[in-house]
Amino acid sequence: MPLPYQSTQIPTSFASCSIGHKSSHTFPLKLKAIADAGFDAIELSMPDILSYGAFLSSDNKEPAPDDYDTLEKVAREIKTQLSEHGLKVLMLQPFANFEGWGPGSKEREEAFTRARGWMRIMNAVGTDMLQVGSSDSPAIKGKSVDELARDLAELADLGAAQVQGFRIAYENWCWATKAPKWKDVWDIVQRADRSNIGLCLDTFQSAGGEWADPRTKSGLIEGVSDDERDKRWKASLEELSRTVPADKIYLLQISDAYKMDPPLEDKEDKDGLRPRGQWSHDYRPLPYDGGYLPVEDFLKAVLGTGFRGWLSVEVFDGKAKDKYEDMGDYAKAAMHSLQKLLKA
Repeated sequence: MPLPYQSTQIPTSFASCSIGHKSSHTFPLKLKAIADAGFDAIELSMPDILSYGAFLSSDNKEPAPDDYDTLEKVAREIKTQLSEHGLKVLMLQPFANFEGWGPGSKEREEAFTRARGWMRIMNAVGTDMLQVGSSDSPAIKGKSVDELARDLAELADLGAAQVQGFRIAYENWCWATKAPKWKDVWDIVQRADRSNIGLCLDTFQSAGGEWADPRTKSGLIEGVSDDERDKRWKASLEELSRTVPADKIYLLQISDAYKMDPPLEDKEDKDGLRPRGQWSHDYRPLPYDGGYLPVEDFLKAVLGTGFRGWLSVEVFDGKAKDKYEDMGDYAKAAMHSLQKLLKA
């Protein structure tokens, strides 16, 4: 159900990884909740493909992440489920740590092998868009943005030969090694210079990286005055509205963030994830559901480009299980939050 905004209709999506917290919340039931709430599409998450593969298997074991023969079969079953619920797959996600590996390296070879496998899944499930998150590998610190752009361009060309209408939605992850801000990924997209590479913008990734900080007691970026921080944030939003063409924004992901109390320690966790990455994984509620980020500001800036494309709910809320017993209620709350954002 696209949402009315001014004289247009804005399509809506819900990330499949963002709903369900019980073993009984199976993938088909996720789709039912999302469809019943009025969403038009899902972002299909690889962990959901793996878990649905276990659901379909006789031994209840997930297929290996690189068993693409099996994953293709699972994807075709998912396509059938989607059709029954009147949903489409907006994109496959999250494709991580792809760009920046050295020529001839084992890591680069594995990244492109993985890309070809994911493209097989895209064809099987019927989607043309792949989300690529800006790499957070420490190994690419010395790489130039031109090298990252060349990798994305090569991926774009490979995908165009493998998937009809193939597109890359490149997203800034606010804990990324080289491209943590929207302006960083936009620079790389321009350098890649391919018509099938655009942006996946995200309210959390930008507001959580440029305005807020989970490591401070205030929850805000410190070391500057309140006026200076807000001035920089406003300038970033104005630049986005002024410089990014609407057709280069493929979607806007929507979520908020909880203020961390106590603040997160300024160190990597046992998995090597930086504080903002830890924050992202479990503390991102729906807008108007306990967070504090300037989500409305960022949405307004994106709409200011002329963008009238996909709004997609991607939340990771560890508290949701205590607030929403029923997935249907959660999906309806998500739709209501989008409606309220657009009205605001």
